[in-house]
Amino acid sequence: MKFFDLLVKTFPTFPSAMLITVEVTIISLILATVLGVIFCLFKMSKIKPLQWIANIYISIIRGTPLVVQVLFIYFGVSMAIRVSIAPDFRWNLMVAGVVIMSLNAGAYMTELIRGGIEAIDKGQMEAARSLGLSYGQAMRKIVLPQAFRTMLPSIINQFIVTLKDTSLLSFFGLRELVQNTKIIVANNMEYFNMYAIVGLYYWVIVSILTAVAKMIEKRTTYGK
Repeated sequence: MKFFDLLVKTFPTFPSAMLITVEVTIISLILATVLGVIFCLFKMSKIKPLQWIANIYISIIRGTPLVVQVLFIYFGVSMAIRVSIAPDFRWNLMVAGVVIMSLNAGAYMTELIRGGIEAIDKGQMEAARSLGLSYGQAMRKIVLPQAFRTMLPSIINQFIVTLKDTSLLSFFGLRELVQNTKIIVANNMEYFNMYAIVGLYYWVIVSILTAVAKMIEKRTTYGK
């Protein structure tokens, strides 16, 4: 069967898989941003134990392949929970995907946010503190809003990376784009055409996001 015939025939199965891919990516990036802010503040803190926690987290996530993290969290952690706490524990596939991708992206978001904060003139913090704001208030109201503005293109790039990385969630059966393709291939044996088709879907999504990132980058750097 020709490529375009397969593209049309299999299209009805892809919107739901694409929706799952995008949902996991969006939710994960939101949670990763929260983790990034927390661990960034830990890393920039003067309290040594908080620095150690942040550094260990970042080191583990950035020092191990994502596929190992997928297998460890879905199979290893679930087995540990069943043995020690809840014998009937089973990961919800969507929840497992979000947890894995959030923890992974959180380490990279930590460094992105730290870089964004350090790019803001230190005088901003000093001025805010001189006006009577606490460190937390100054960070929340003055520094972080400016930092996020400069980080937007990088955050979108991280969104793209996370979206592509969701393909590894097919290891435990979450029916995102790759798993959906595997199921179709198991029935029609059209390896070449079907993996070309899923590659086309990823390319379209990533191209759109890349265009958005470039547009935001132009807006944020305009006048500099």
